Amino acid sequence: MTEERTSETEISAYISNVLRSHFGKGPASVYVTMKAPFITIHCRGLNSPMEKLLLRQGEWERVLKTRDLILDDMKEEIMEELRRMAGFDILDFFADWNLEHESGMFVGVLDEEPEEADFEWPDGVNREEVENKVVEASETAEKKPGQVNSFWLSDRTLLIERRKILVGIEKALIANGHTETLRLSKRPLERSLLYNAGLSDVLTREVQEIFVDWDFGKDISYIVVVLAAA
Repeated sequence: MTEERTSETEISAYISNVLRSHFGKGPASVYVTMKAPFITIHCRGLNSPMEKLLLRQGEWERVLKTRDLILDDMKEEIMEELRRMAGFDILDFFADWNLEHESGMFVGVLDEEPEEADFEWPDGVNREEVENKVVEASETAEKKPGQVNSFWLSDRTLLIERRKILVGIEKALIANGHTETLRLSKRPLERSLLYNAGLSDVLTREVQEIFVDWDFGKDISYIVVVLAAA
């Protein structure tokens, strides 16, 4: 077994345990992808019995707020453990939840610059067309990003980085301490726009899930597109 595979297995086991400890229920499965400077962790079967009850009552916002609060509390612990297991310095950590699919996505960003040569795109997929679709969706939601970078991490995982996407009203909300309200509003809007952007056509694969999160202070966002198997 390779060192990278060992780290991925170790990370998967750790995430299962830490989620069980903090959320009261561990995920049914955890899929880890490591391709420096990114680590993505896709969790499935996350919703606890209490969350399922709240969701049946339409309390999705309450569930998301609670998860975000718990994640804020455990974020530094996860980053430190990822530093230890992966052998890299984790610079930032992002997360998003898909309550309907009972899934979640964590993204760890290492403290190093990506090398373009390390991210080979599959034949028949035009990177520029993919990024243009993301730009169009971003313009509808807020504005054209100042910069878009995309990285093909694995057969089923595409990561897209956007920089300088916040508009004035969003910056004002952040300055006034309304970051969670902004996050809860932007999540369903941006996800819906990305689903309807025609990514499946340009990727020539079915898009199964889309996750998105932001670092509002740095004005940066990461999108993770999970694809059907080839």
